[in-house]
Amino acid sequence: MKLHTCAHLLSLSALLALGCHSPVDDAGSTVPDACEATPPVLAPQKTDILFVIDNSGSMEEEQQGIATELPAFLAALKEGSGVAQDFRVGVITTSVYQRLLLANGADTIRSFPDQEGRLQPVKDDAGKPTDERFIEGTDPLLLDKFQRLVNQGTAGSGQETPFEAVRLAVASPLATRPTSEGGNAGFLRDGARLLVVVVSDEEDCSSTQRPPPVTLGLDTSVDSCTVQGDKLTPVAEYYQAFQGLHDGTGASREVLWATIGPVALSDKRAELTTELVGSTTYVRNVDCPTSYGPGYRQSDMAKAFDATRANLDSICKPSYQQTLLDIAALATVAQSVDVVNLPDPRLAVVYVTRADGSVQTCTAANGDFRYEPSGENRSARLFFLGPCLRRVGDTKVEVKVLCAG
Repeated sequence: MKLHTCAHLLSLSALLALGCHSPVDDAGSTVPDACEATPPVLAPQKTDILFVIDNSGSMEEEQQGIATELPAFLAALKEGSGVAQDFRVGVITTSVYQRLLLANGADTIRSFPDQEGRLQPVKDDAGKPTDERFIEGTDPLLLDKFQRLVNQGTAGSGQETPFEAVRLAVASPLATRPTSEGGNAGFLRDGARLLVVVVSDEEDCSSTQRPPPVTLGLDTSVDSCTVQGDKLTPVAEYYQAFQGLHDGTGASREVLWATIGPVALSDKRAELTTELVGSTTYVRNVDCPTSYGPGYRQSDMAKAFDATRANLDSICKPSYQQTLLDIAALATVAQSVDVVNLPDPRLAVVYVTRADGSVQTCTAANGDFRYEPSGENRSARLFFLGPCLRRVGDTKVEVKVLCAG
C-alpha cells in the first residue's frame, strides 16, 4: 500500500498494521521512530503593510473615509483566517514630484523632499510628528495612531505617482537608510510579505526619469498623464521591479497589491469621460463621479497582481468598509507559511478548516503542498497547492506528523 493512501493516519504503527511501508527504515530517513513531544508549529504569518495615500487637494473626504473603517480592517487582520498574524503598518504618500506649465508659459518642477517614498511620521494626540515611522500590530494604540497616519492632508502633489513612490520606498537607498536619517530601514522584515494598498482618486503618473517627462497643464478637461502616457515608465516595468524584491537573506519577497482607485463603481472598469460642473469641465472615470482621472494604469497594476481584480475597488464608494475587509482577507490568506519542527515533509499532514466547518486533509504525497527546506537565516516553508489552496474565511490551519509511536 502506498503511503499517500494511509496519510490520514497519525501513527506509523497503524500504517504498518495495514501493510504500509515504514519510511523509518529508508536509508538516510529523518522520520522519527517515536512520536515527538513537540509537534510541528506554524510560525505567525509576517506581513508588512504599506498604505500609499493620495494627499492631493481633492482627497480630504476619502482619507477620512479610510480612517473611519480602520477598526473593521484591523479586526479582520487580527482574526487571521486560521493563522496567527504578525503585521505592521506604515504610510507613504503619492507625492514625489509635480511638473506644471503655468499660464505665463513657465515650466516649473516642484519636489517633495520630505515625502518621495519616505515613511511618514506617526503623529501624537496633539497632531505633532513623532520619531515613529511605522506601527506594530501589537501596539495597544494601533488604531488611534493608524487613523492619524492615514490623514495625510491635502497639500501634496497634484501629479500622483504611487508606483514611483513605492519603488523609492522599498529600494535602496531609502530601504536601507535609518529612519533617523530620513530612510525606511527596519520597516521591511526578512521573511515578511509586503502588502501595498494604494488609495487615490486620480491616474498614476509615475516615471523613474528626472526631470519627470509629463507636464501638467491648466486645462481641467485634459488628463495630461493619459495624453502623454507613452512617456511614463510602463506599468509592466514597475510590476517586474516589485516582483523582483528580495529580503535580507536573499529570499524572494512575496508582494501583494491592492488599489482603491478611480475605477467604475458598477464594474471596476477604467474608461475616460468628462463632466461639466458649472462652467468648468473635469476629467472623470466613467461611473466614478468623485474621480479626477480614468484609472487605466491604476487598474492595469492591480490586474497584473490579480487577474480577477479582487484586489481593486472604486474610490467613489460611499463606504470603504467592505473594500478594506476584502483587502484584509488578501493580507491574511497566504499560500505559504513558515513551519518549525517538521522532521520530514513526507510525513506531514496539514488540516485546513474551511469557513463551513469542513476539514481539508493535505499531504505532500498527494501533491497538496510543496516543501521548501530551511536555509541560512531562513525558515522552512509549506506552499499550499491544488485543493488545499487557502481560502478567505478559513478558520484553522494545523500540521501533524506521522510517527512510529
